[in-house]
Amino acid sequence: MSLKIGIVGLPNVGKSTLFQALTKKEVDISNYPFCTIEPNIGVVAVPDERVKKLADFFHSEKIVPAIIEFVDIAGLVKGASEGEGLGNKFLSHIRDVDAILYMVRFFENPDIIHVEKTVDPIRDIDIITTELLLKDLETIQKRREGVSRDAKKGAKEAVVELELLEELEKTVGDQRSVFSVYKKIHENTEKIKILKSFQLLTGKPVLFVINTDRGDIPEDLKVKIISHGGEYALLNAKNELDSVAFSSEERTELGLPLSQLDILIKKSYTLLNLITFLTTGPDETRAWTIVNGVKAPSAAGTIHSDFEKKFIRADTIAWNELLKAGGWAEARAKGIVRAEGKEYIIHDGDVLEIKHS
Repeated sequence: MSLKIGIVGLPNVGKSTLFQALTKKEVDISNYPFCTIEPNIGVVAVPDERVKKLADFFHSEKIVPAIIEFVDIAGLVKGASEGEGLGNKFLSHIRDVDAILYMVRFFENPDIIHVEKTVDPIRDIDIITTELLLKDLETIQKRREGVSRDAKKGAKEAVVELELLEELEKTVGDQRSVFSVYKKIHENTEKIKILKSFQLLTGKPVLFVINTDRGDIPEDLKVKIISHGGEYALLNAKNELDSVAFSSEERTELGLPLSQLDILIKKSYTLLNLITFLTTGPDETRAWTIVNGVKAPSAAGTIHSDFEKKFIRADTIAWNELLKAGGWAEARAKGIVRAEGKEYIIHDGDVLEIKHS
């Protein structure tokens, strides 16, 4: 799966600094608004000790971790939904990502200009969410105008779509994200399919990244984040970038705090309700990304489309049980390798051998 997470925020809040720390990729982090115009994209490995342990045990020639694409998107300003700043160009880049990291500044530095003149994370969150909601409202209303005509003629699909659009219009008008509607209708596959086709900006899962040197954030900021249906992570982007070359052991020796980047990457992965299954052997150990709840044939299809079409079974064992047993042959001898069929739901950390015709 190709996963994209967009880093979004006002200008000069630390988006590009975080991006550079995450991806070890040199990008322009000059101190002025809109220095990022075209989005920078970097591929980041999902930290996973299971991959290394399996690769070491089986002496794999190749290791392929799960990955996430992080997209550093240009800074948003008040009025973006009406074309201010980089306006529609900025908003179109958000449509292309699967989830959003809201980068929020909560540090004082007179040498770094704040586009709103003062540091106020609650105000900044309101600016970002309001602009995205306004753009979504515009999209919904335009769509509704067209669908209404077909609904009046009795077209069944149009009636369902119009009902959904009316609910979305009320939700967005009440300053609530479209993602809250996803949660409400998650079992209605027809409506979910229609909703996804709208590509609404606030329909994406959100993680707030508070760029701060403080150990915690005020209660009112936590309440604000919860009200927008998100979780949060704290880090100091500048410190992370300055110490990105140090290992965990070196950070400890130097008295530096442990890096929050791995935690952030893992949170980004779980934000999209994703899990990992593994394949392993002398040739290769690989982590495969799937949505939580996927059945064995679909998981096999991520390896090769023919594996899904010609699926027979998946020989399955938890990664730690495979290592504990001492390998595939030993695990089979102990009877702990399971032959799972088409209805088996993959669990995080399963190691699979796919059998197909």
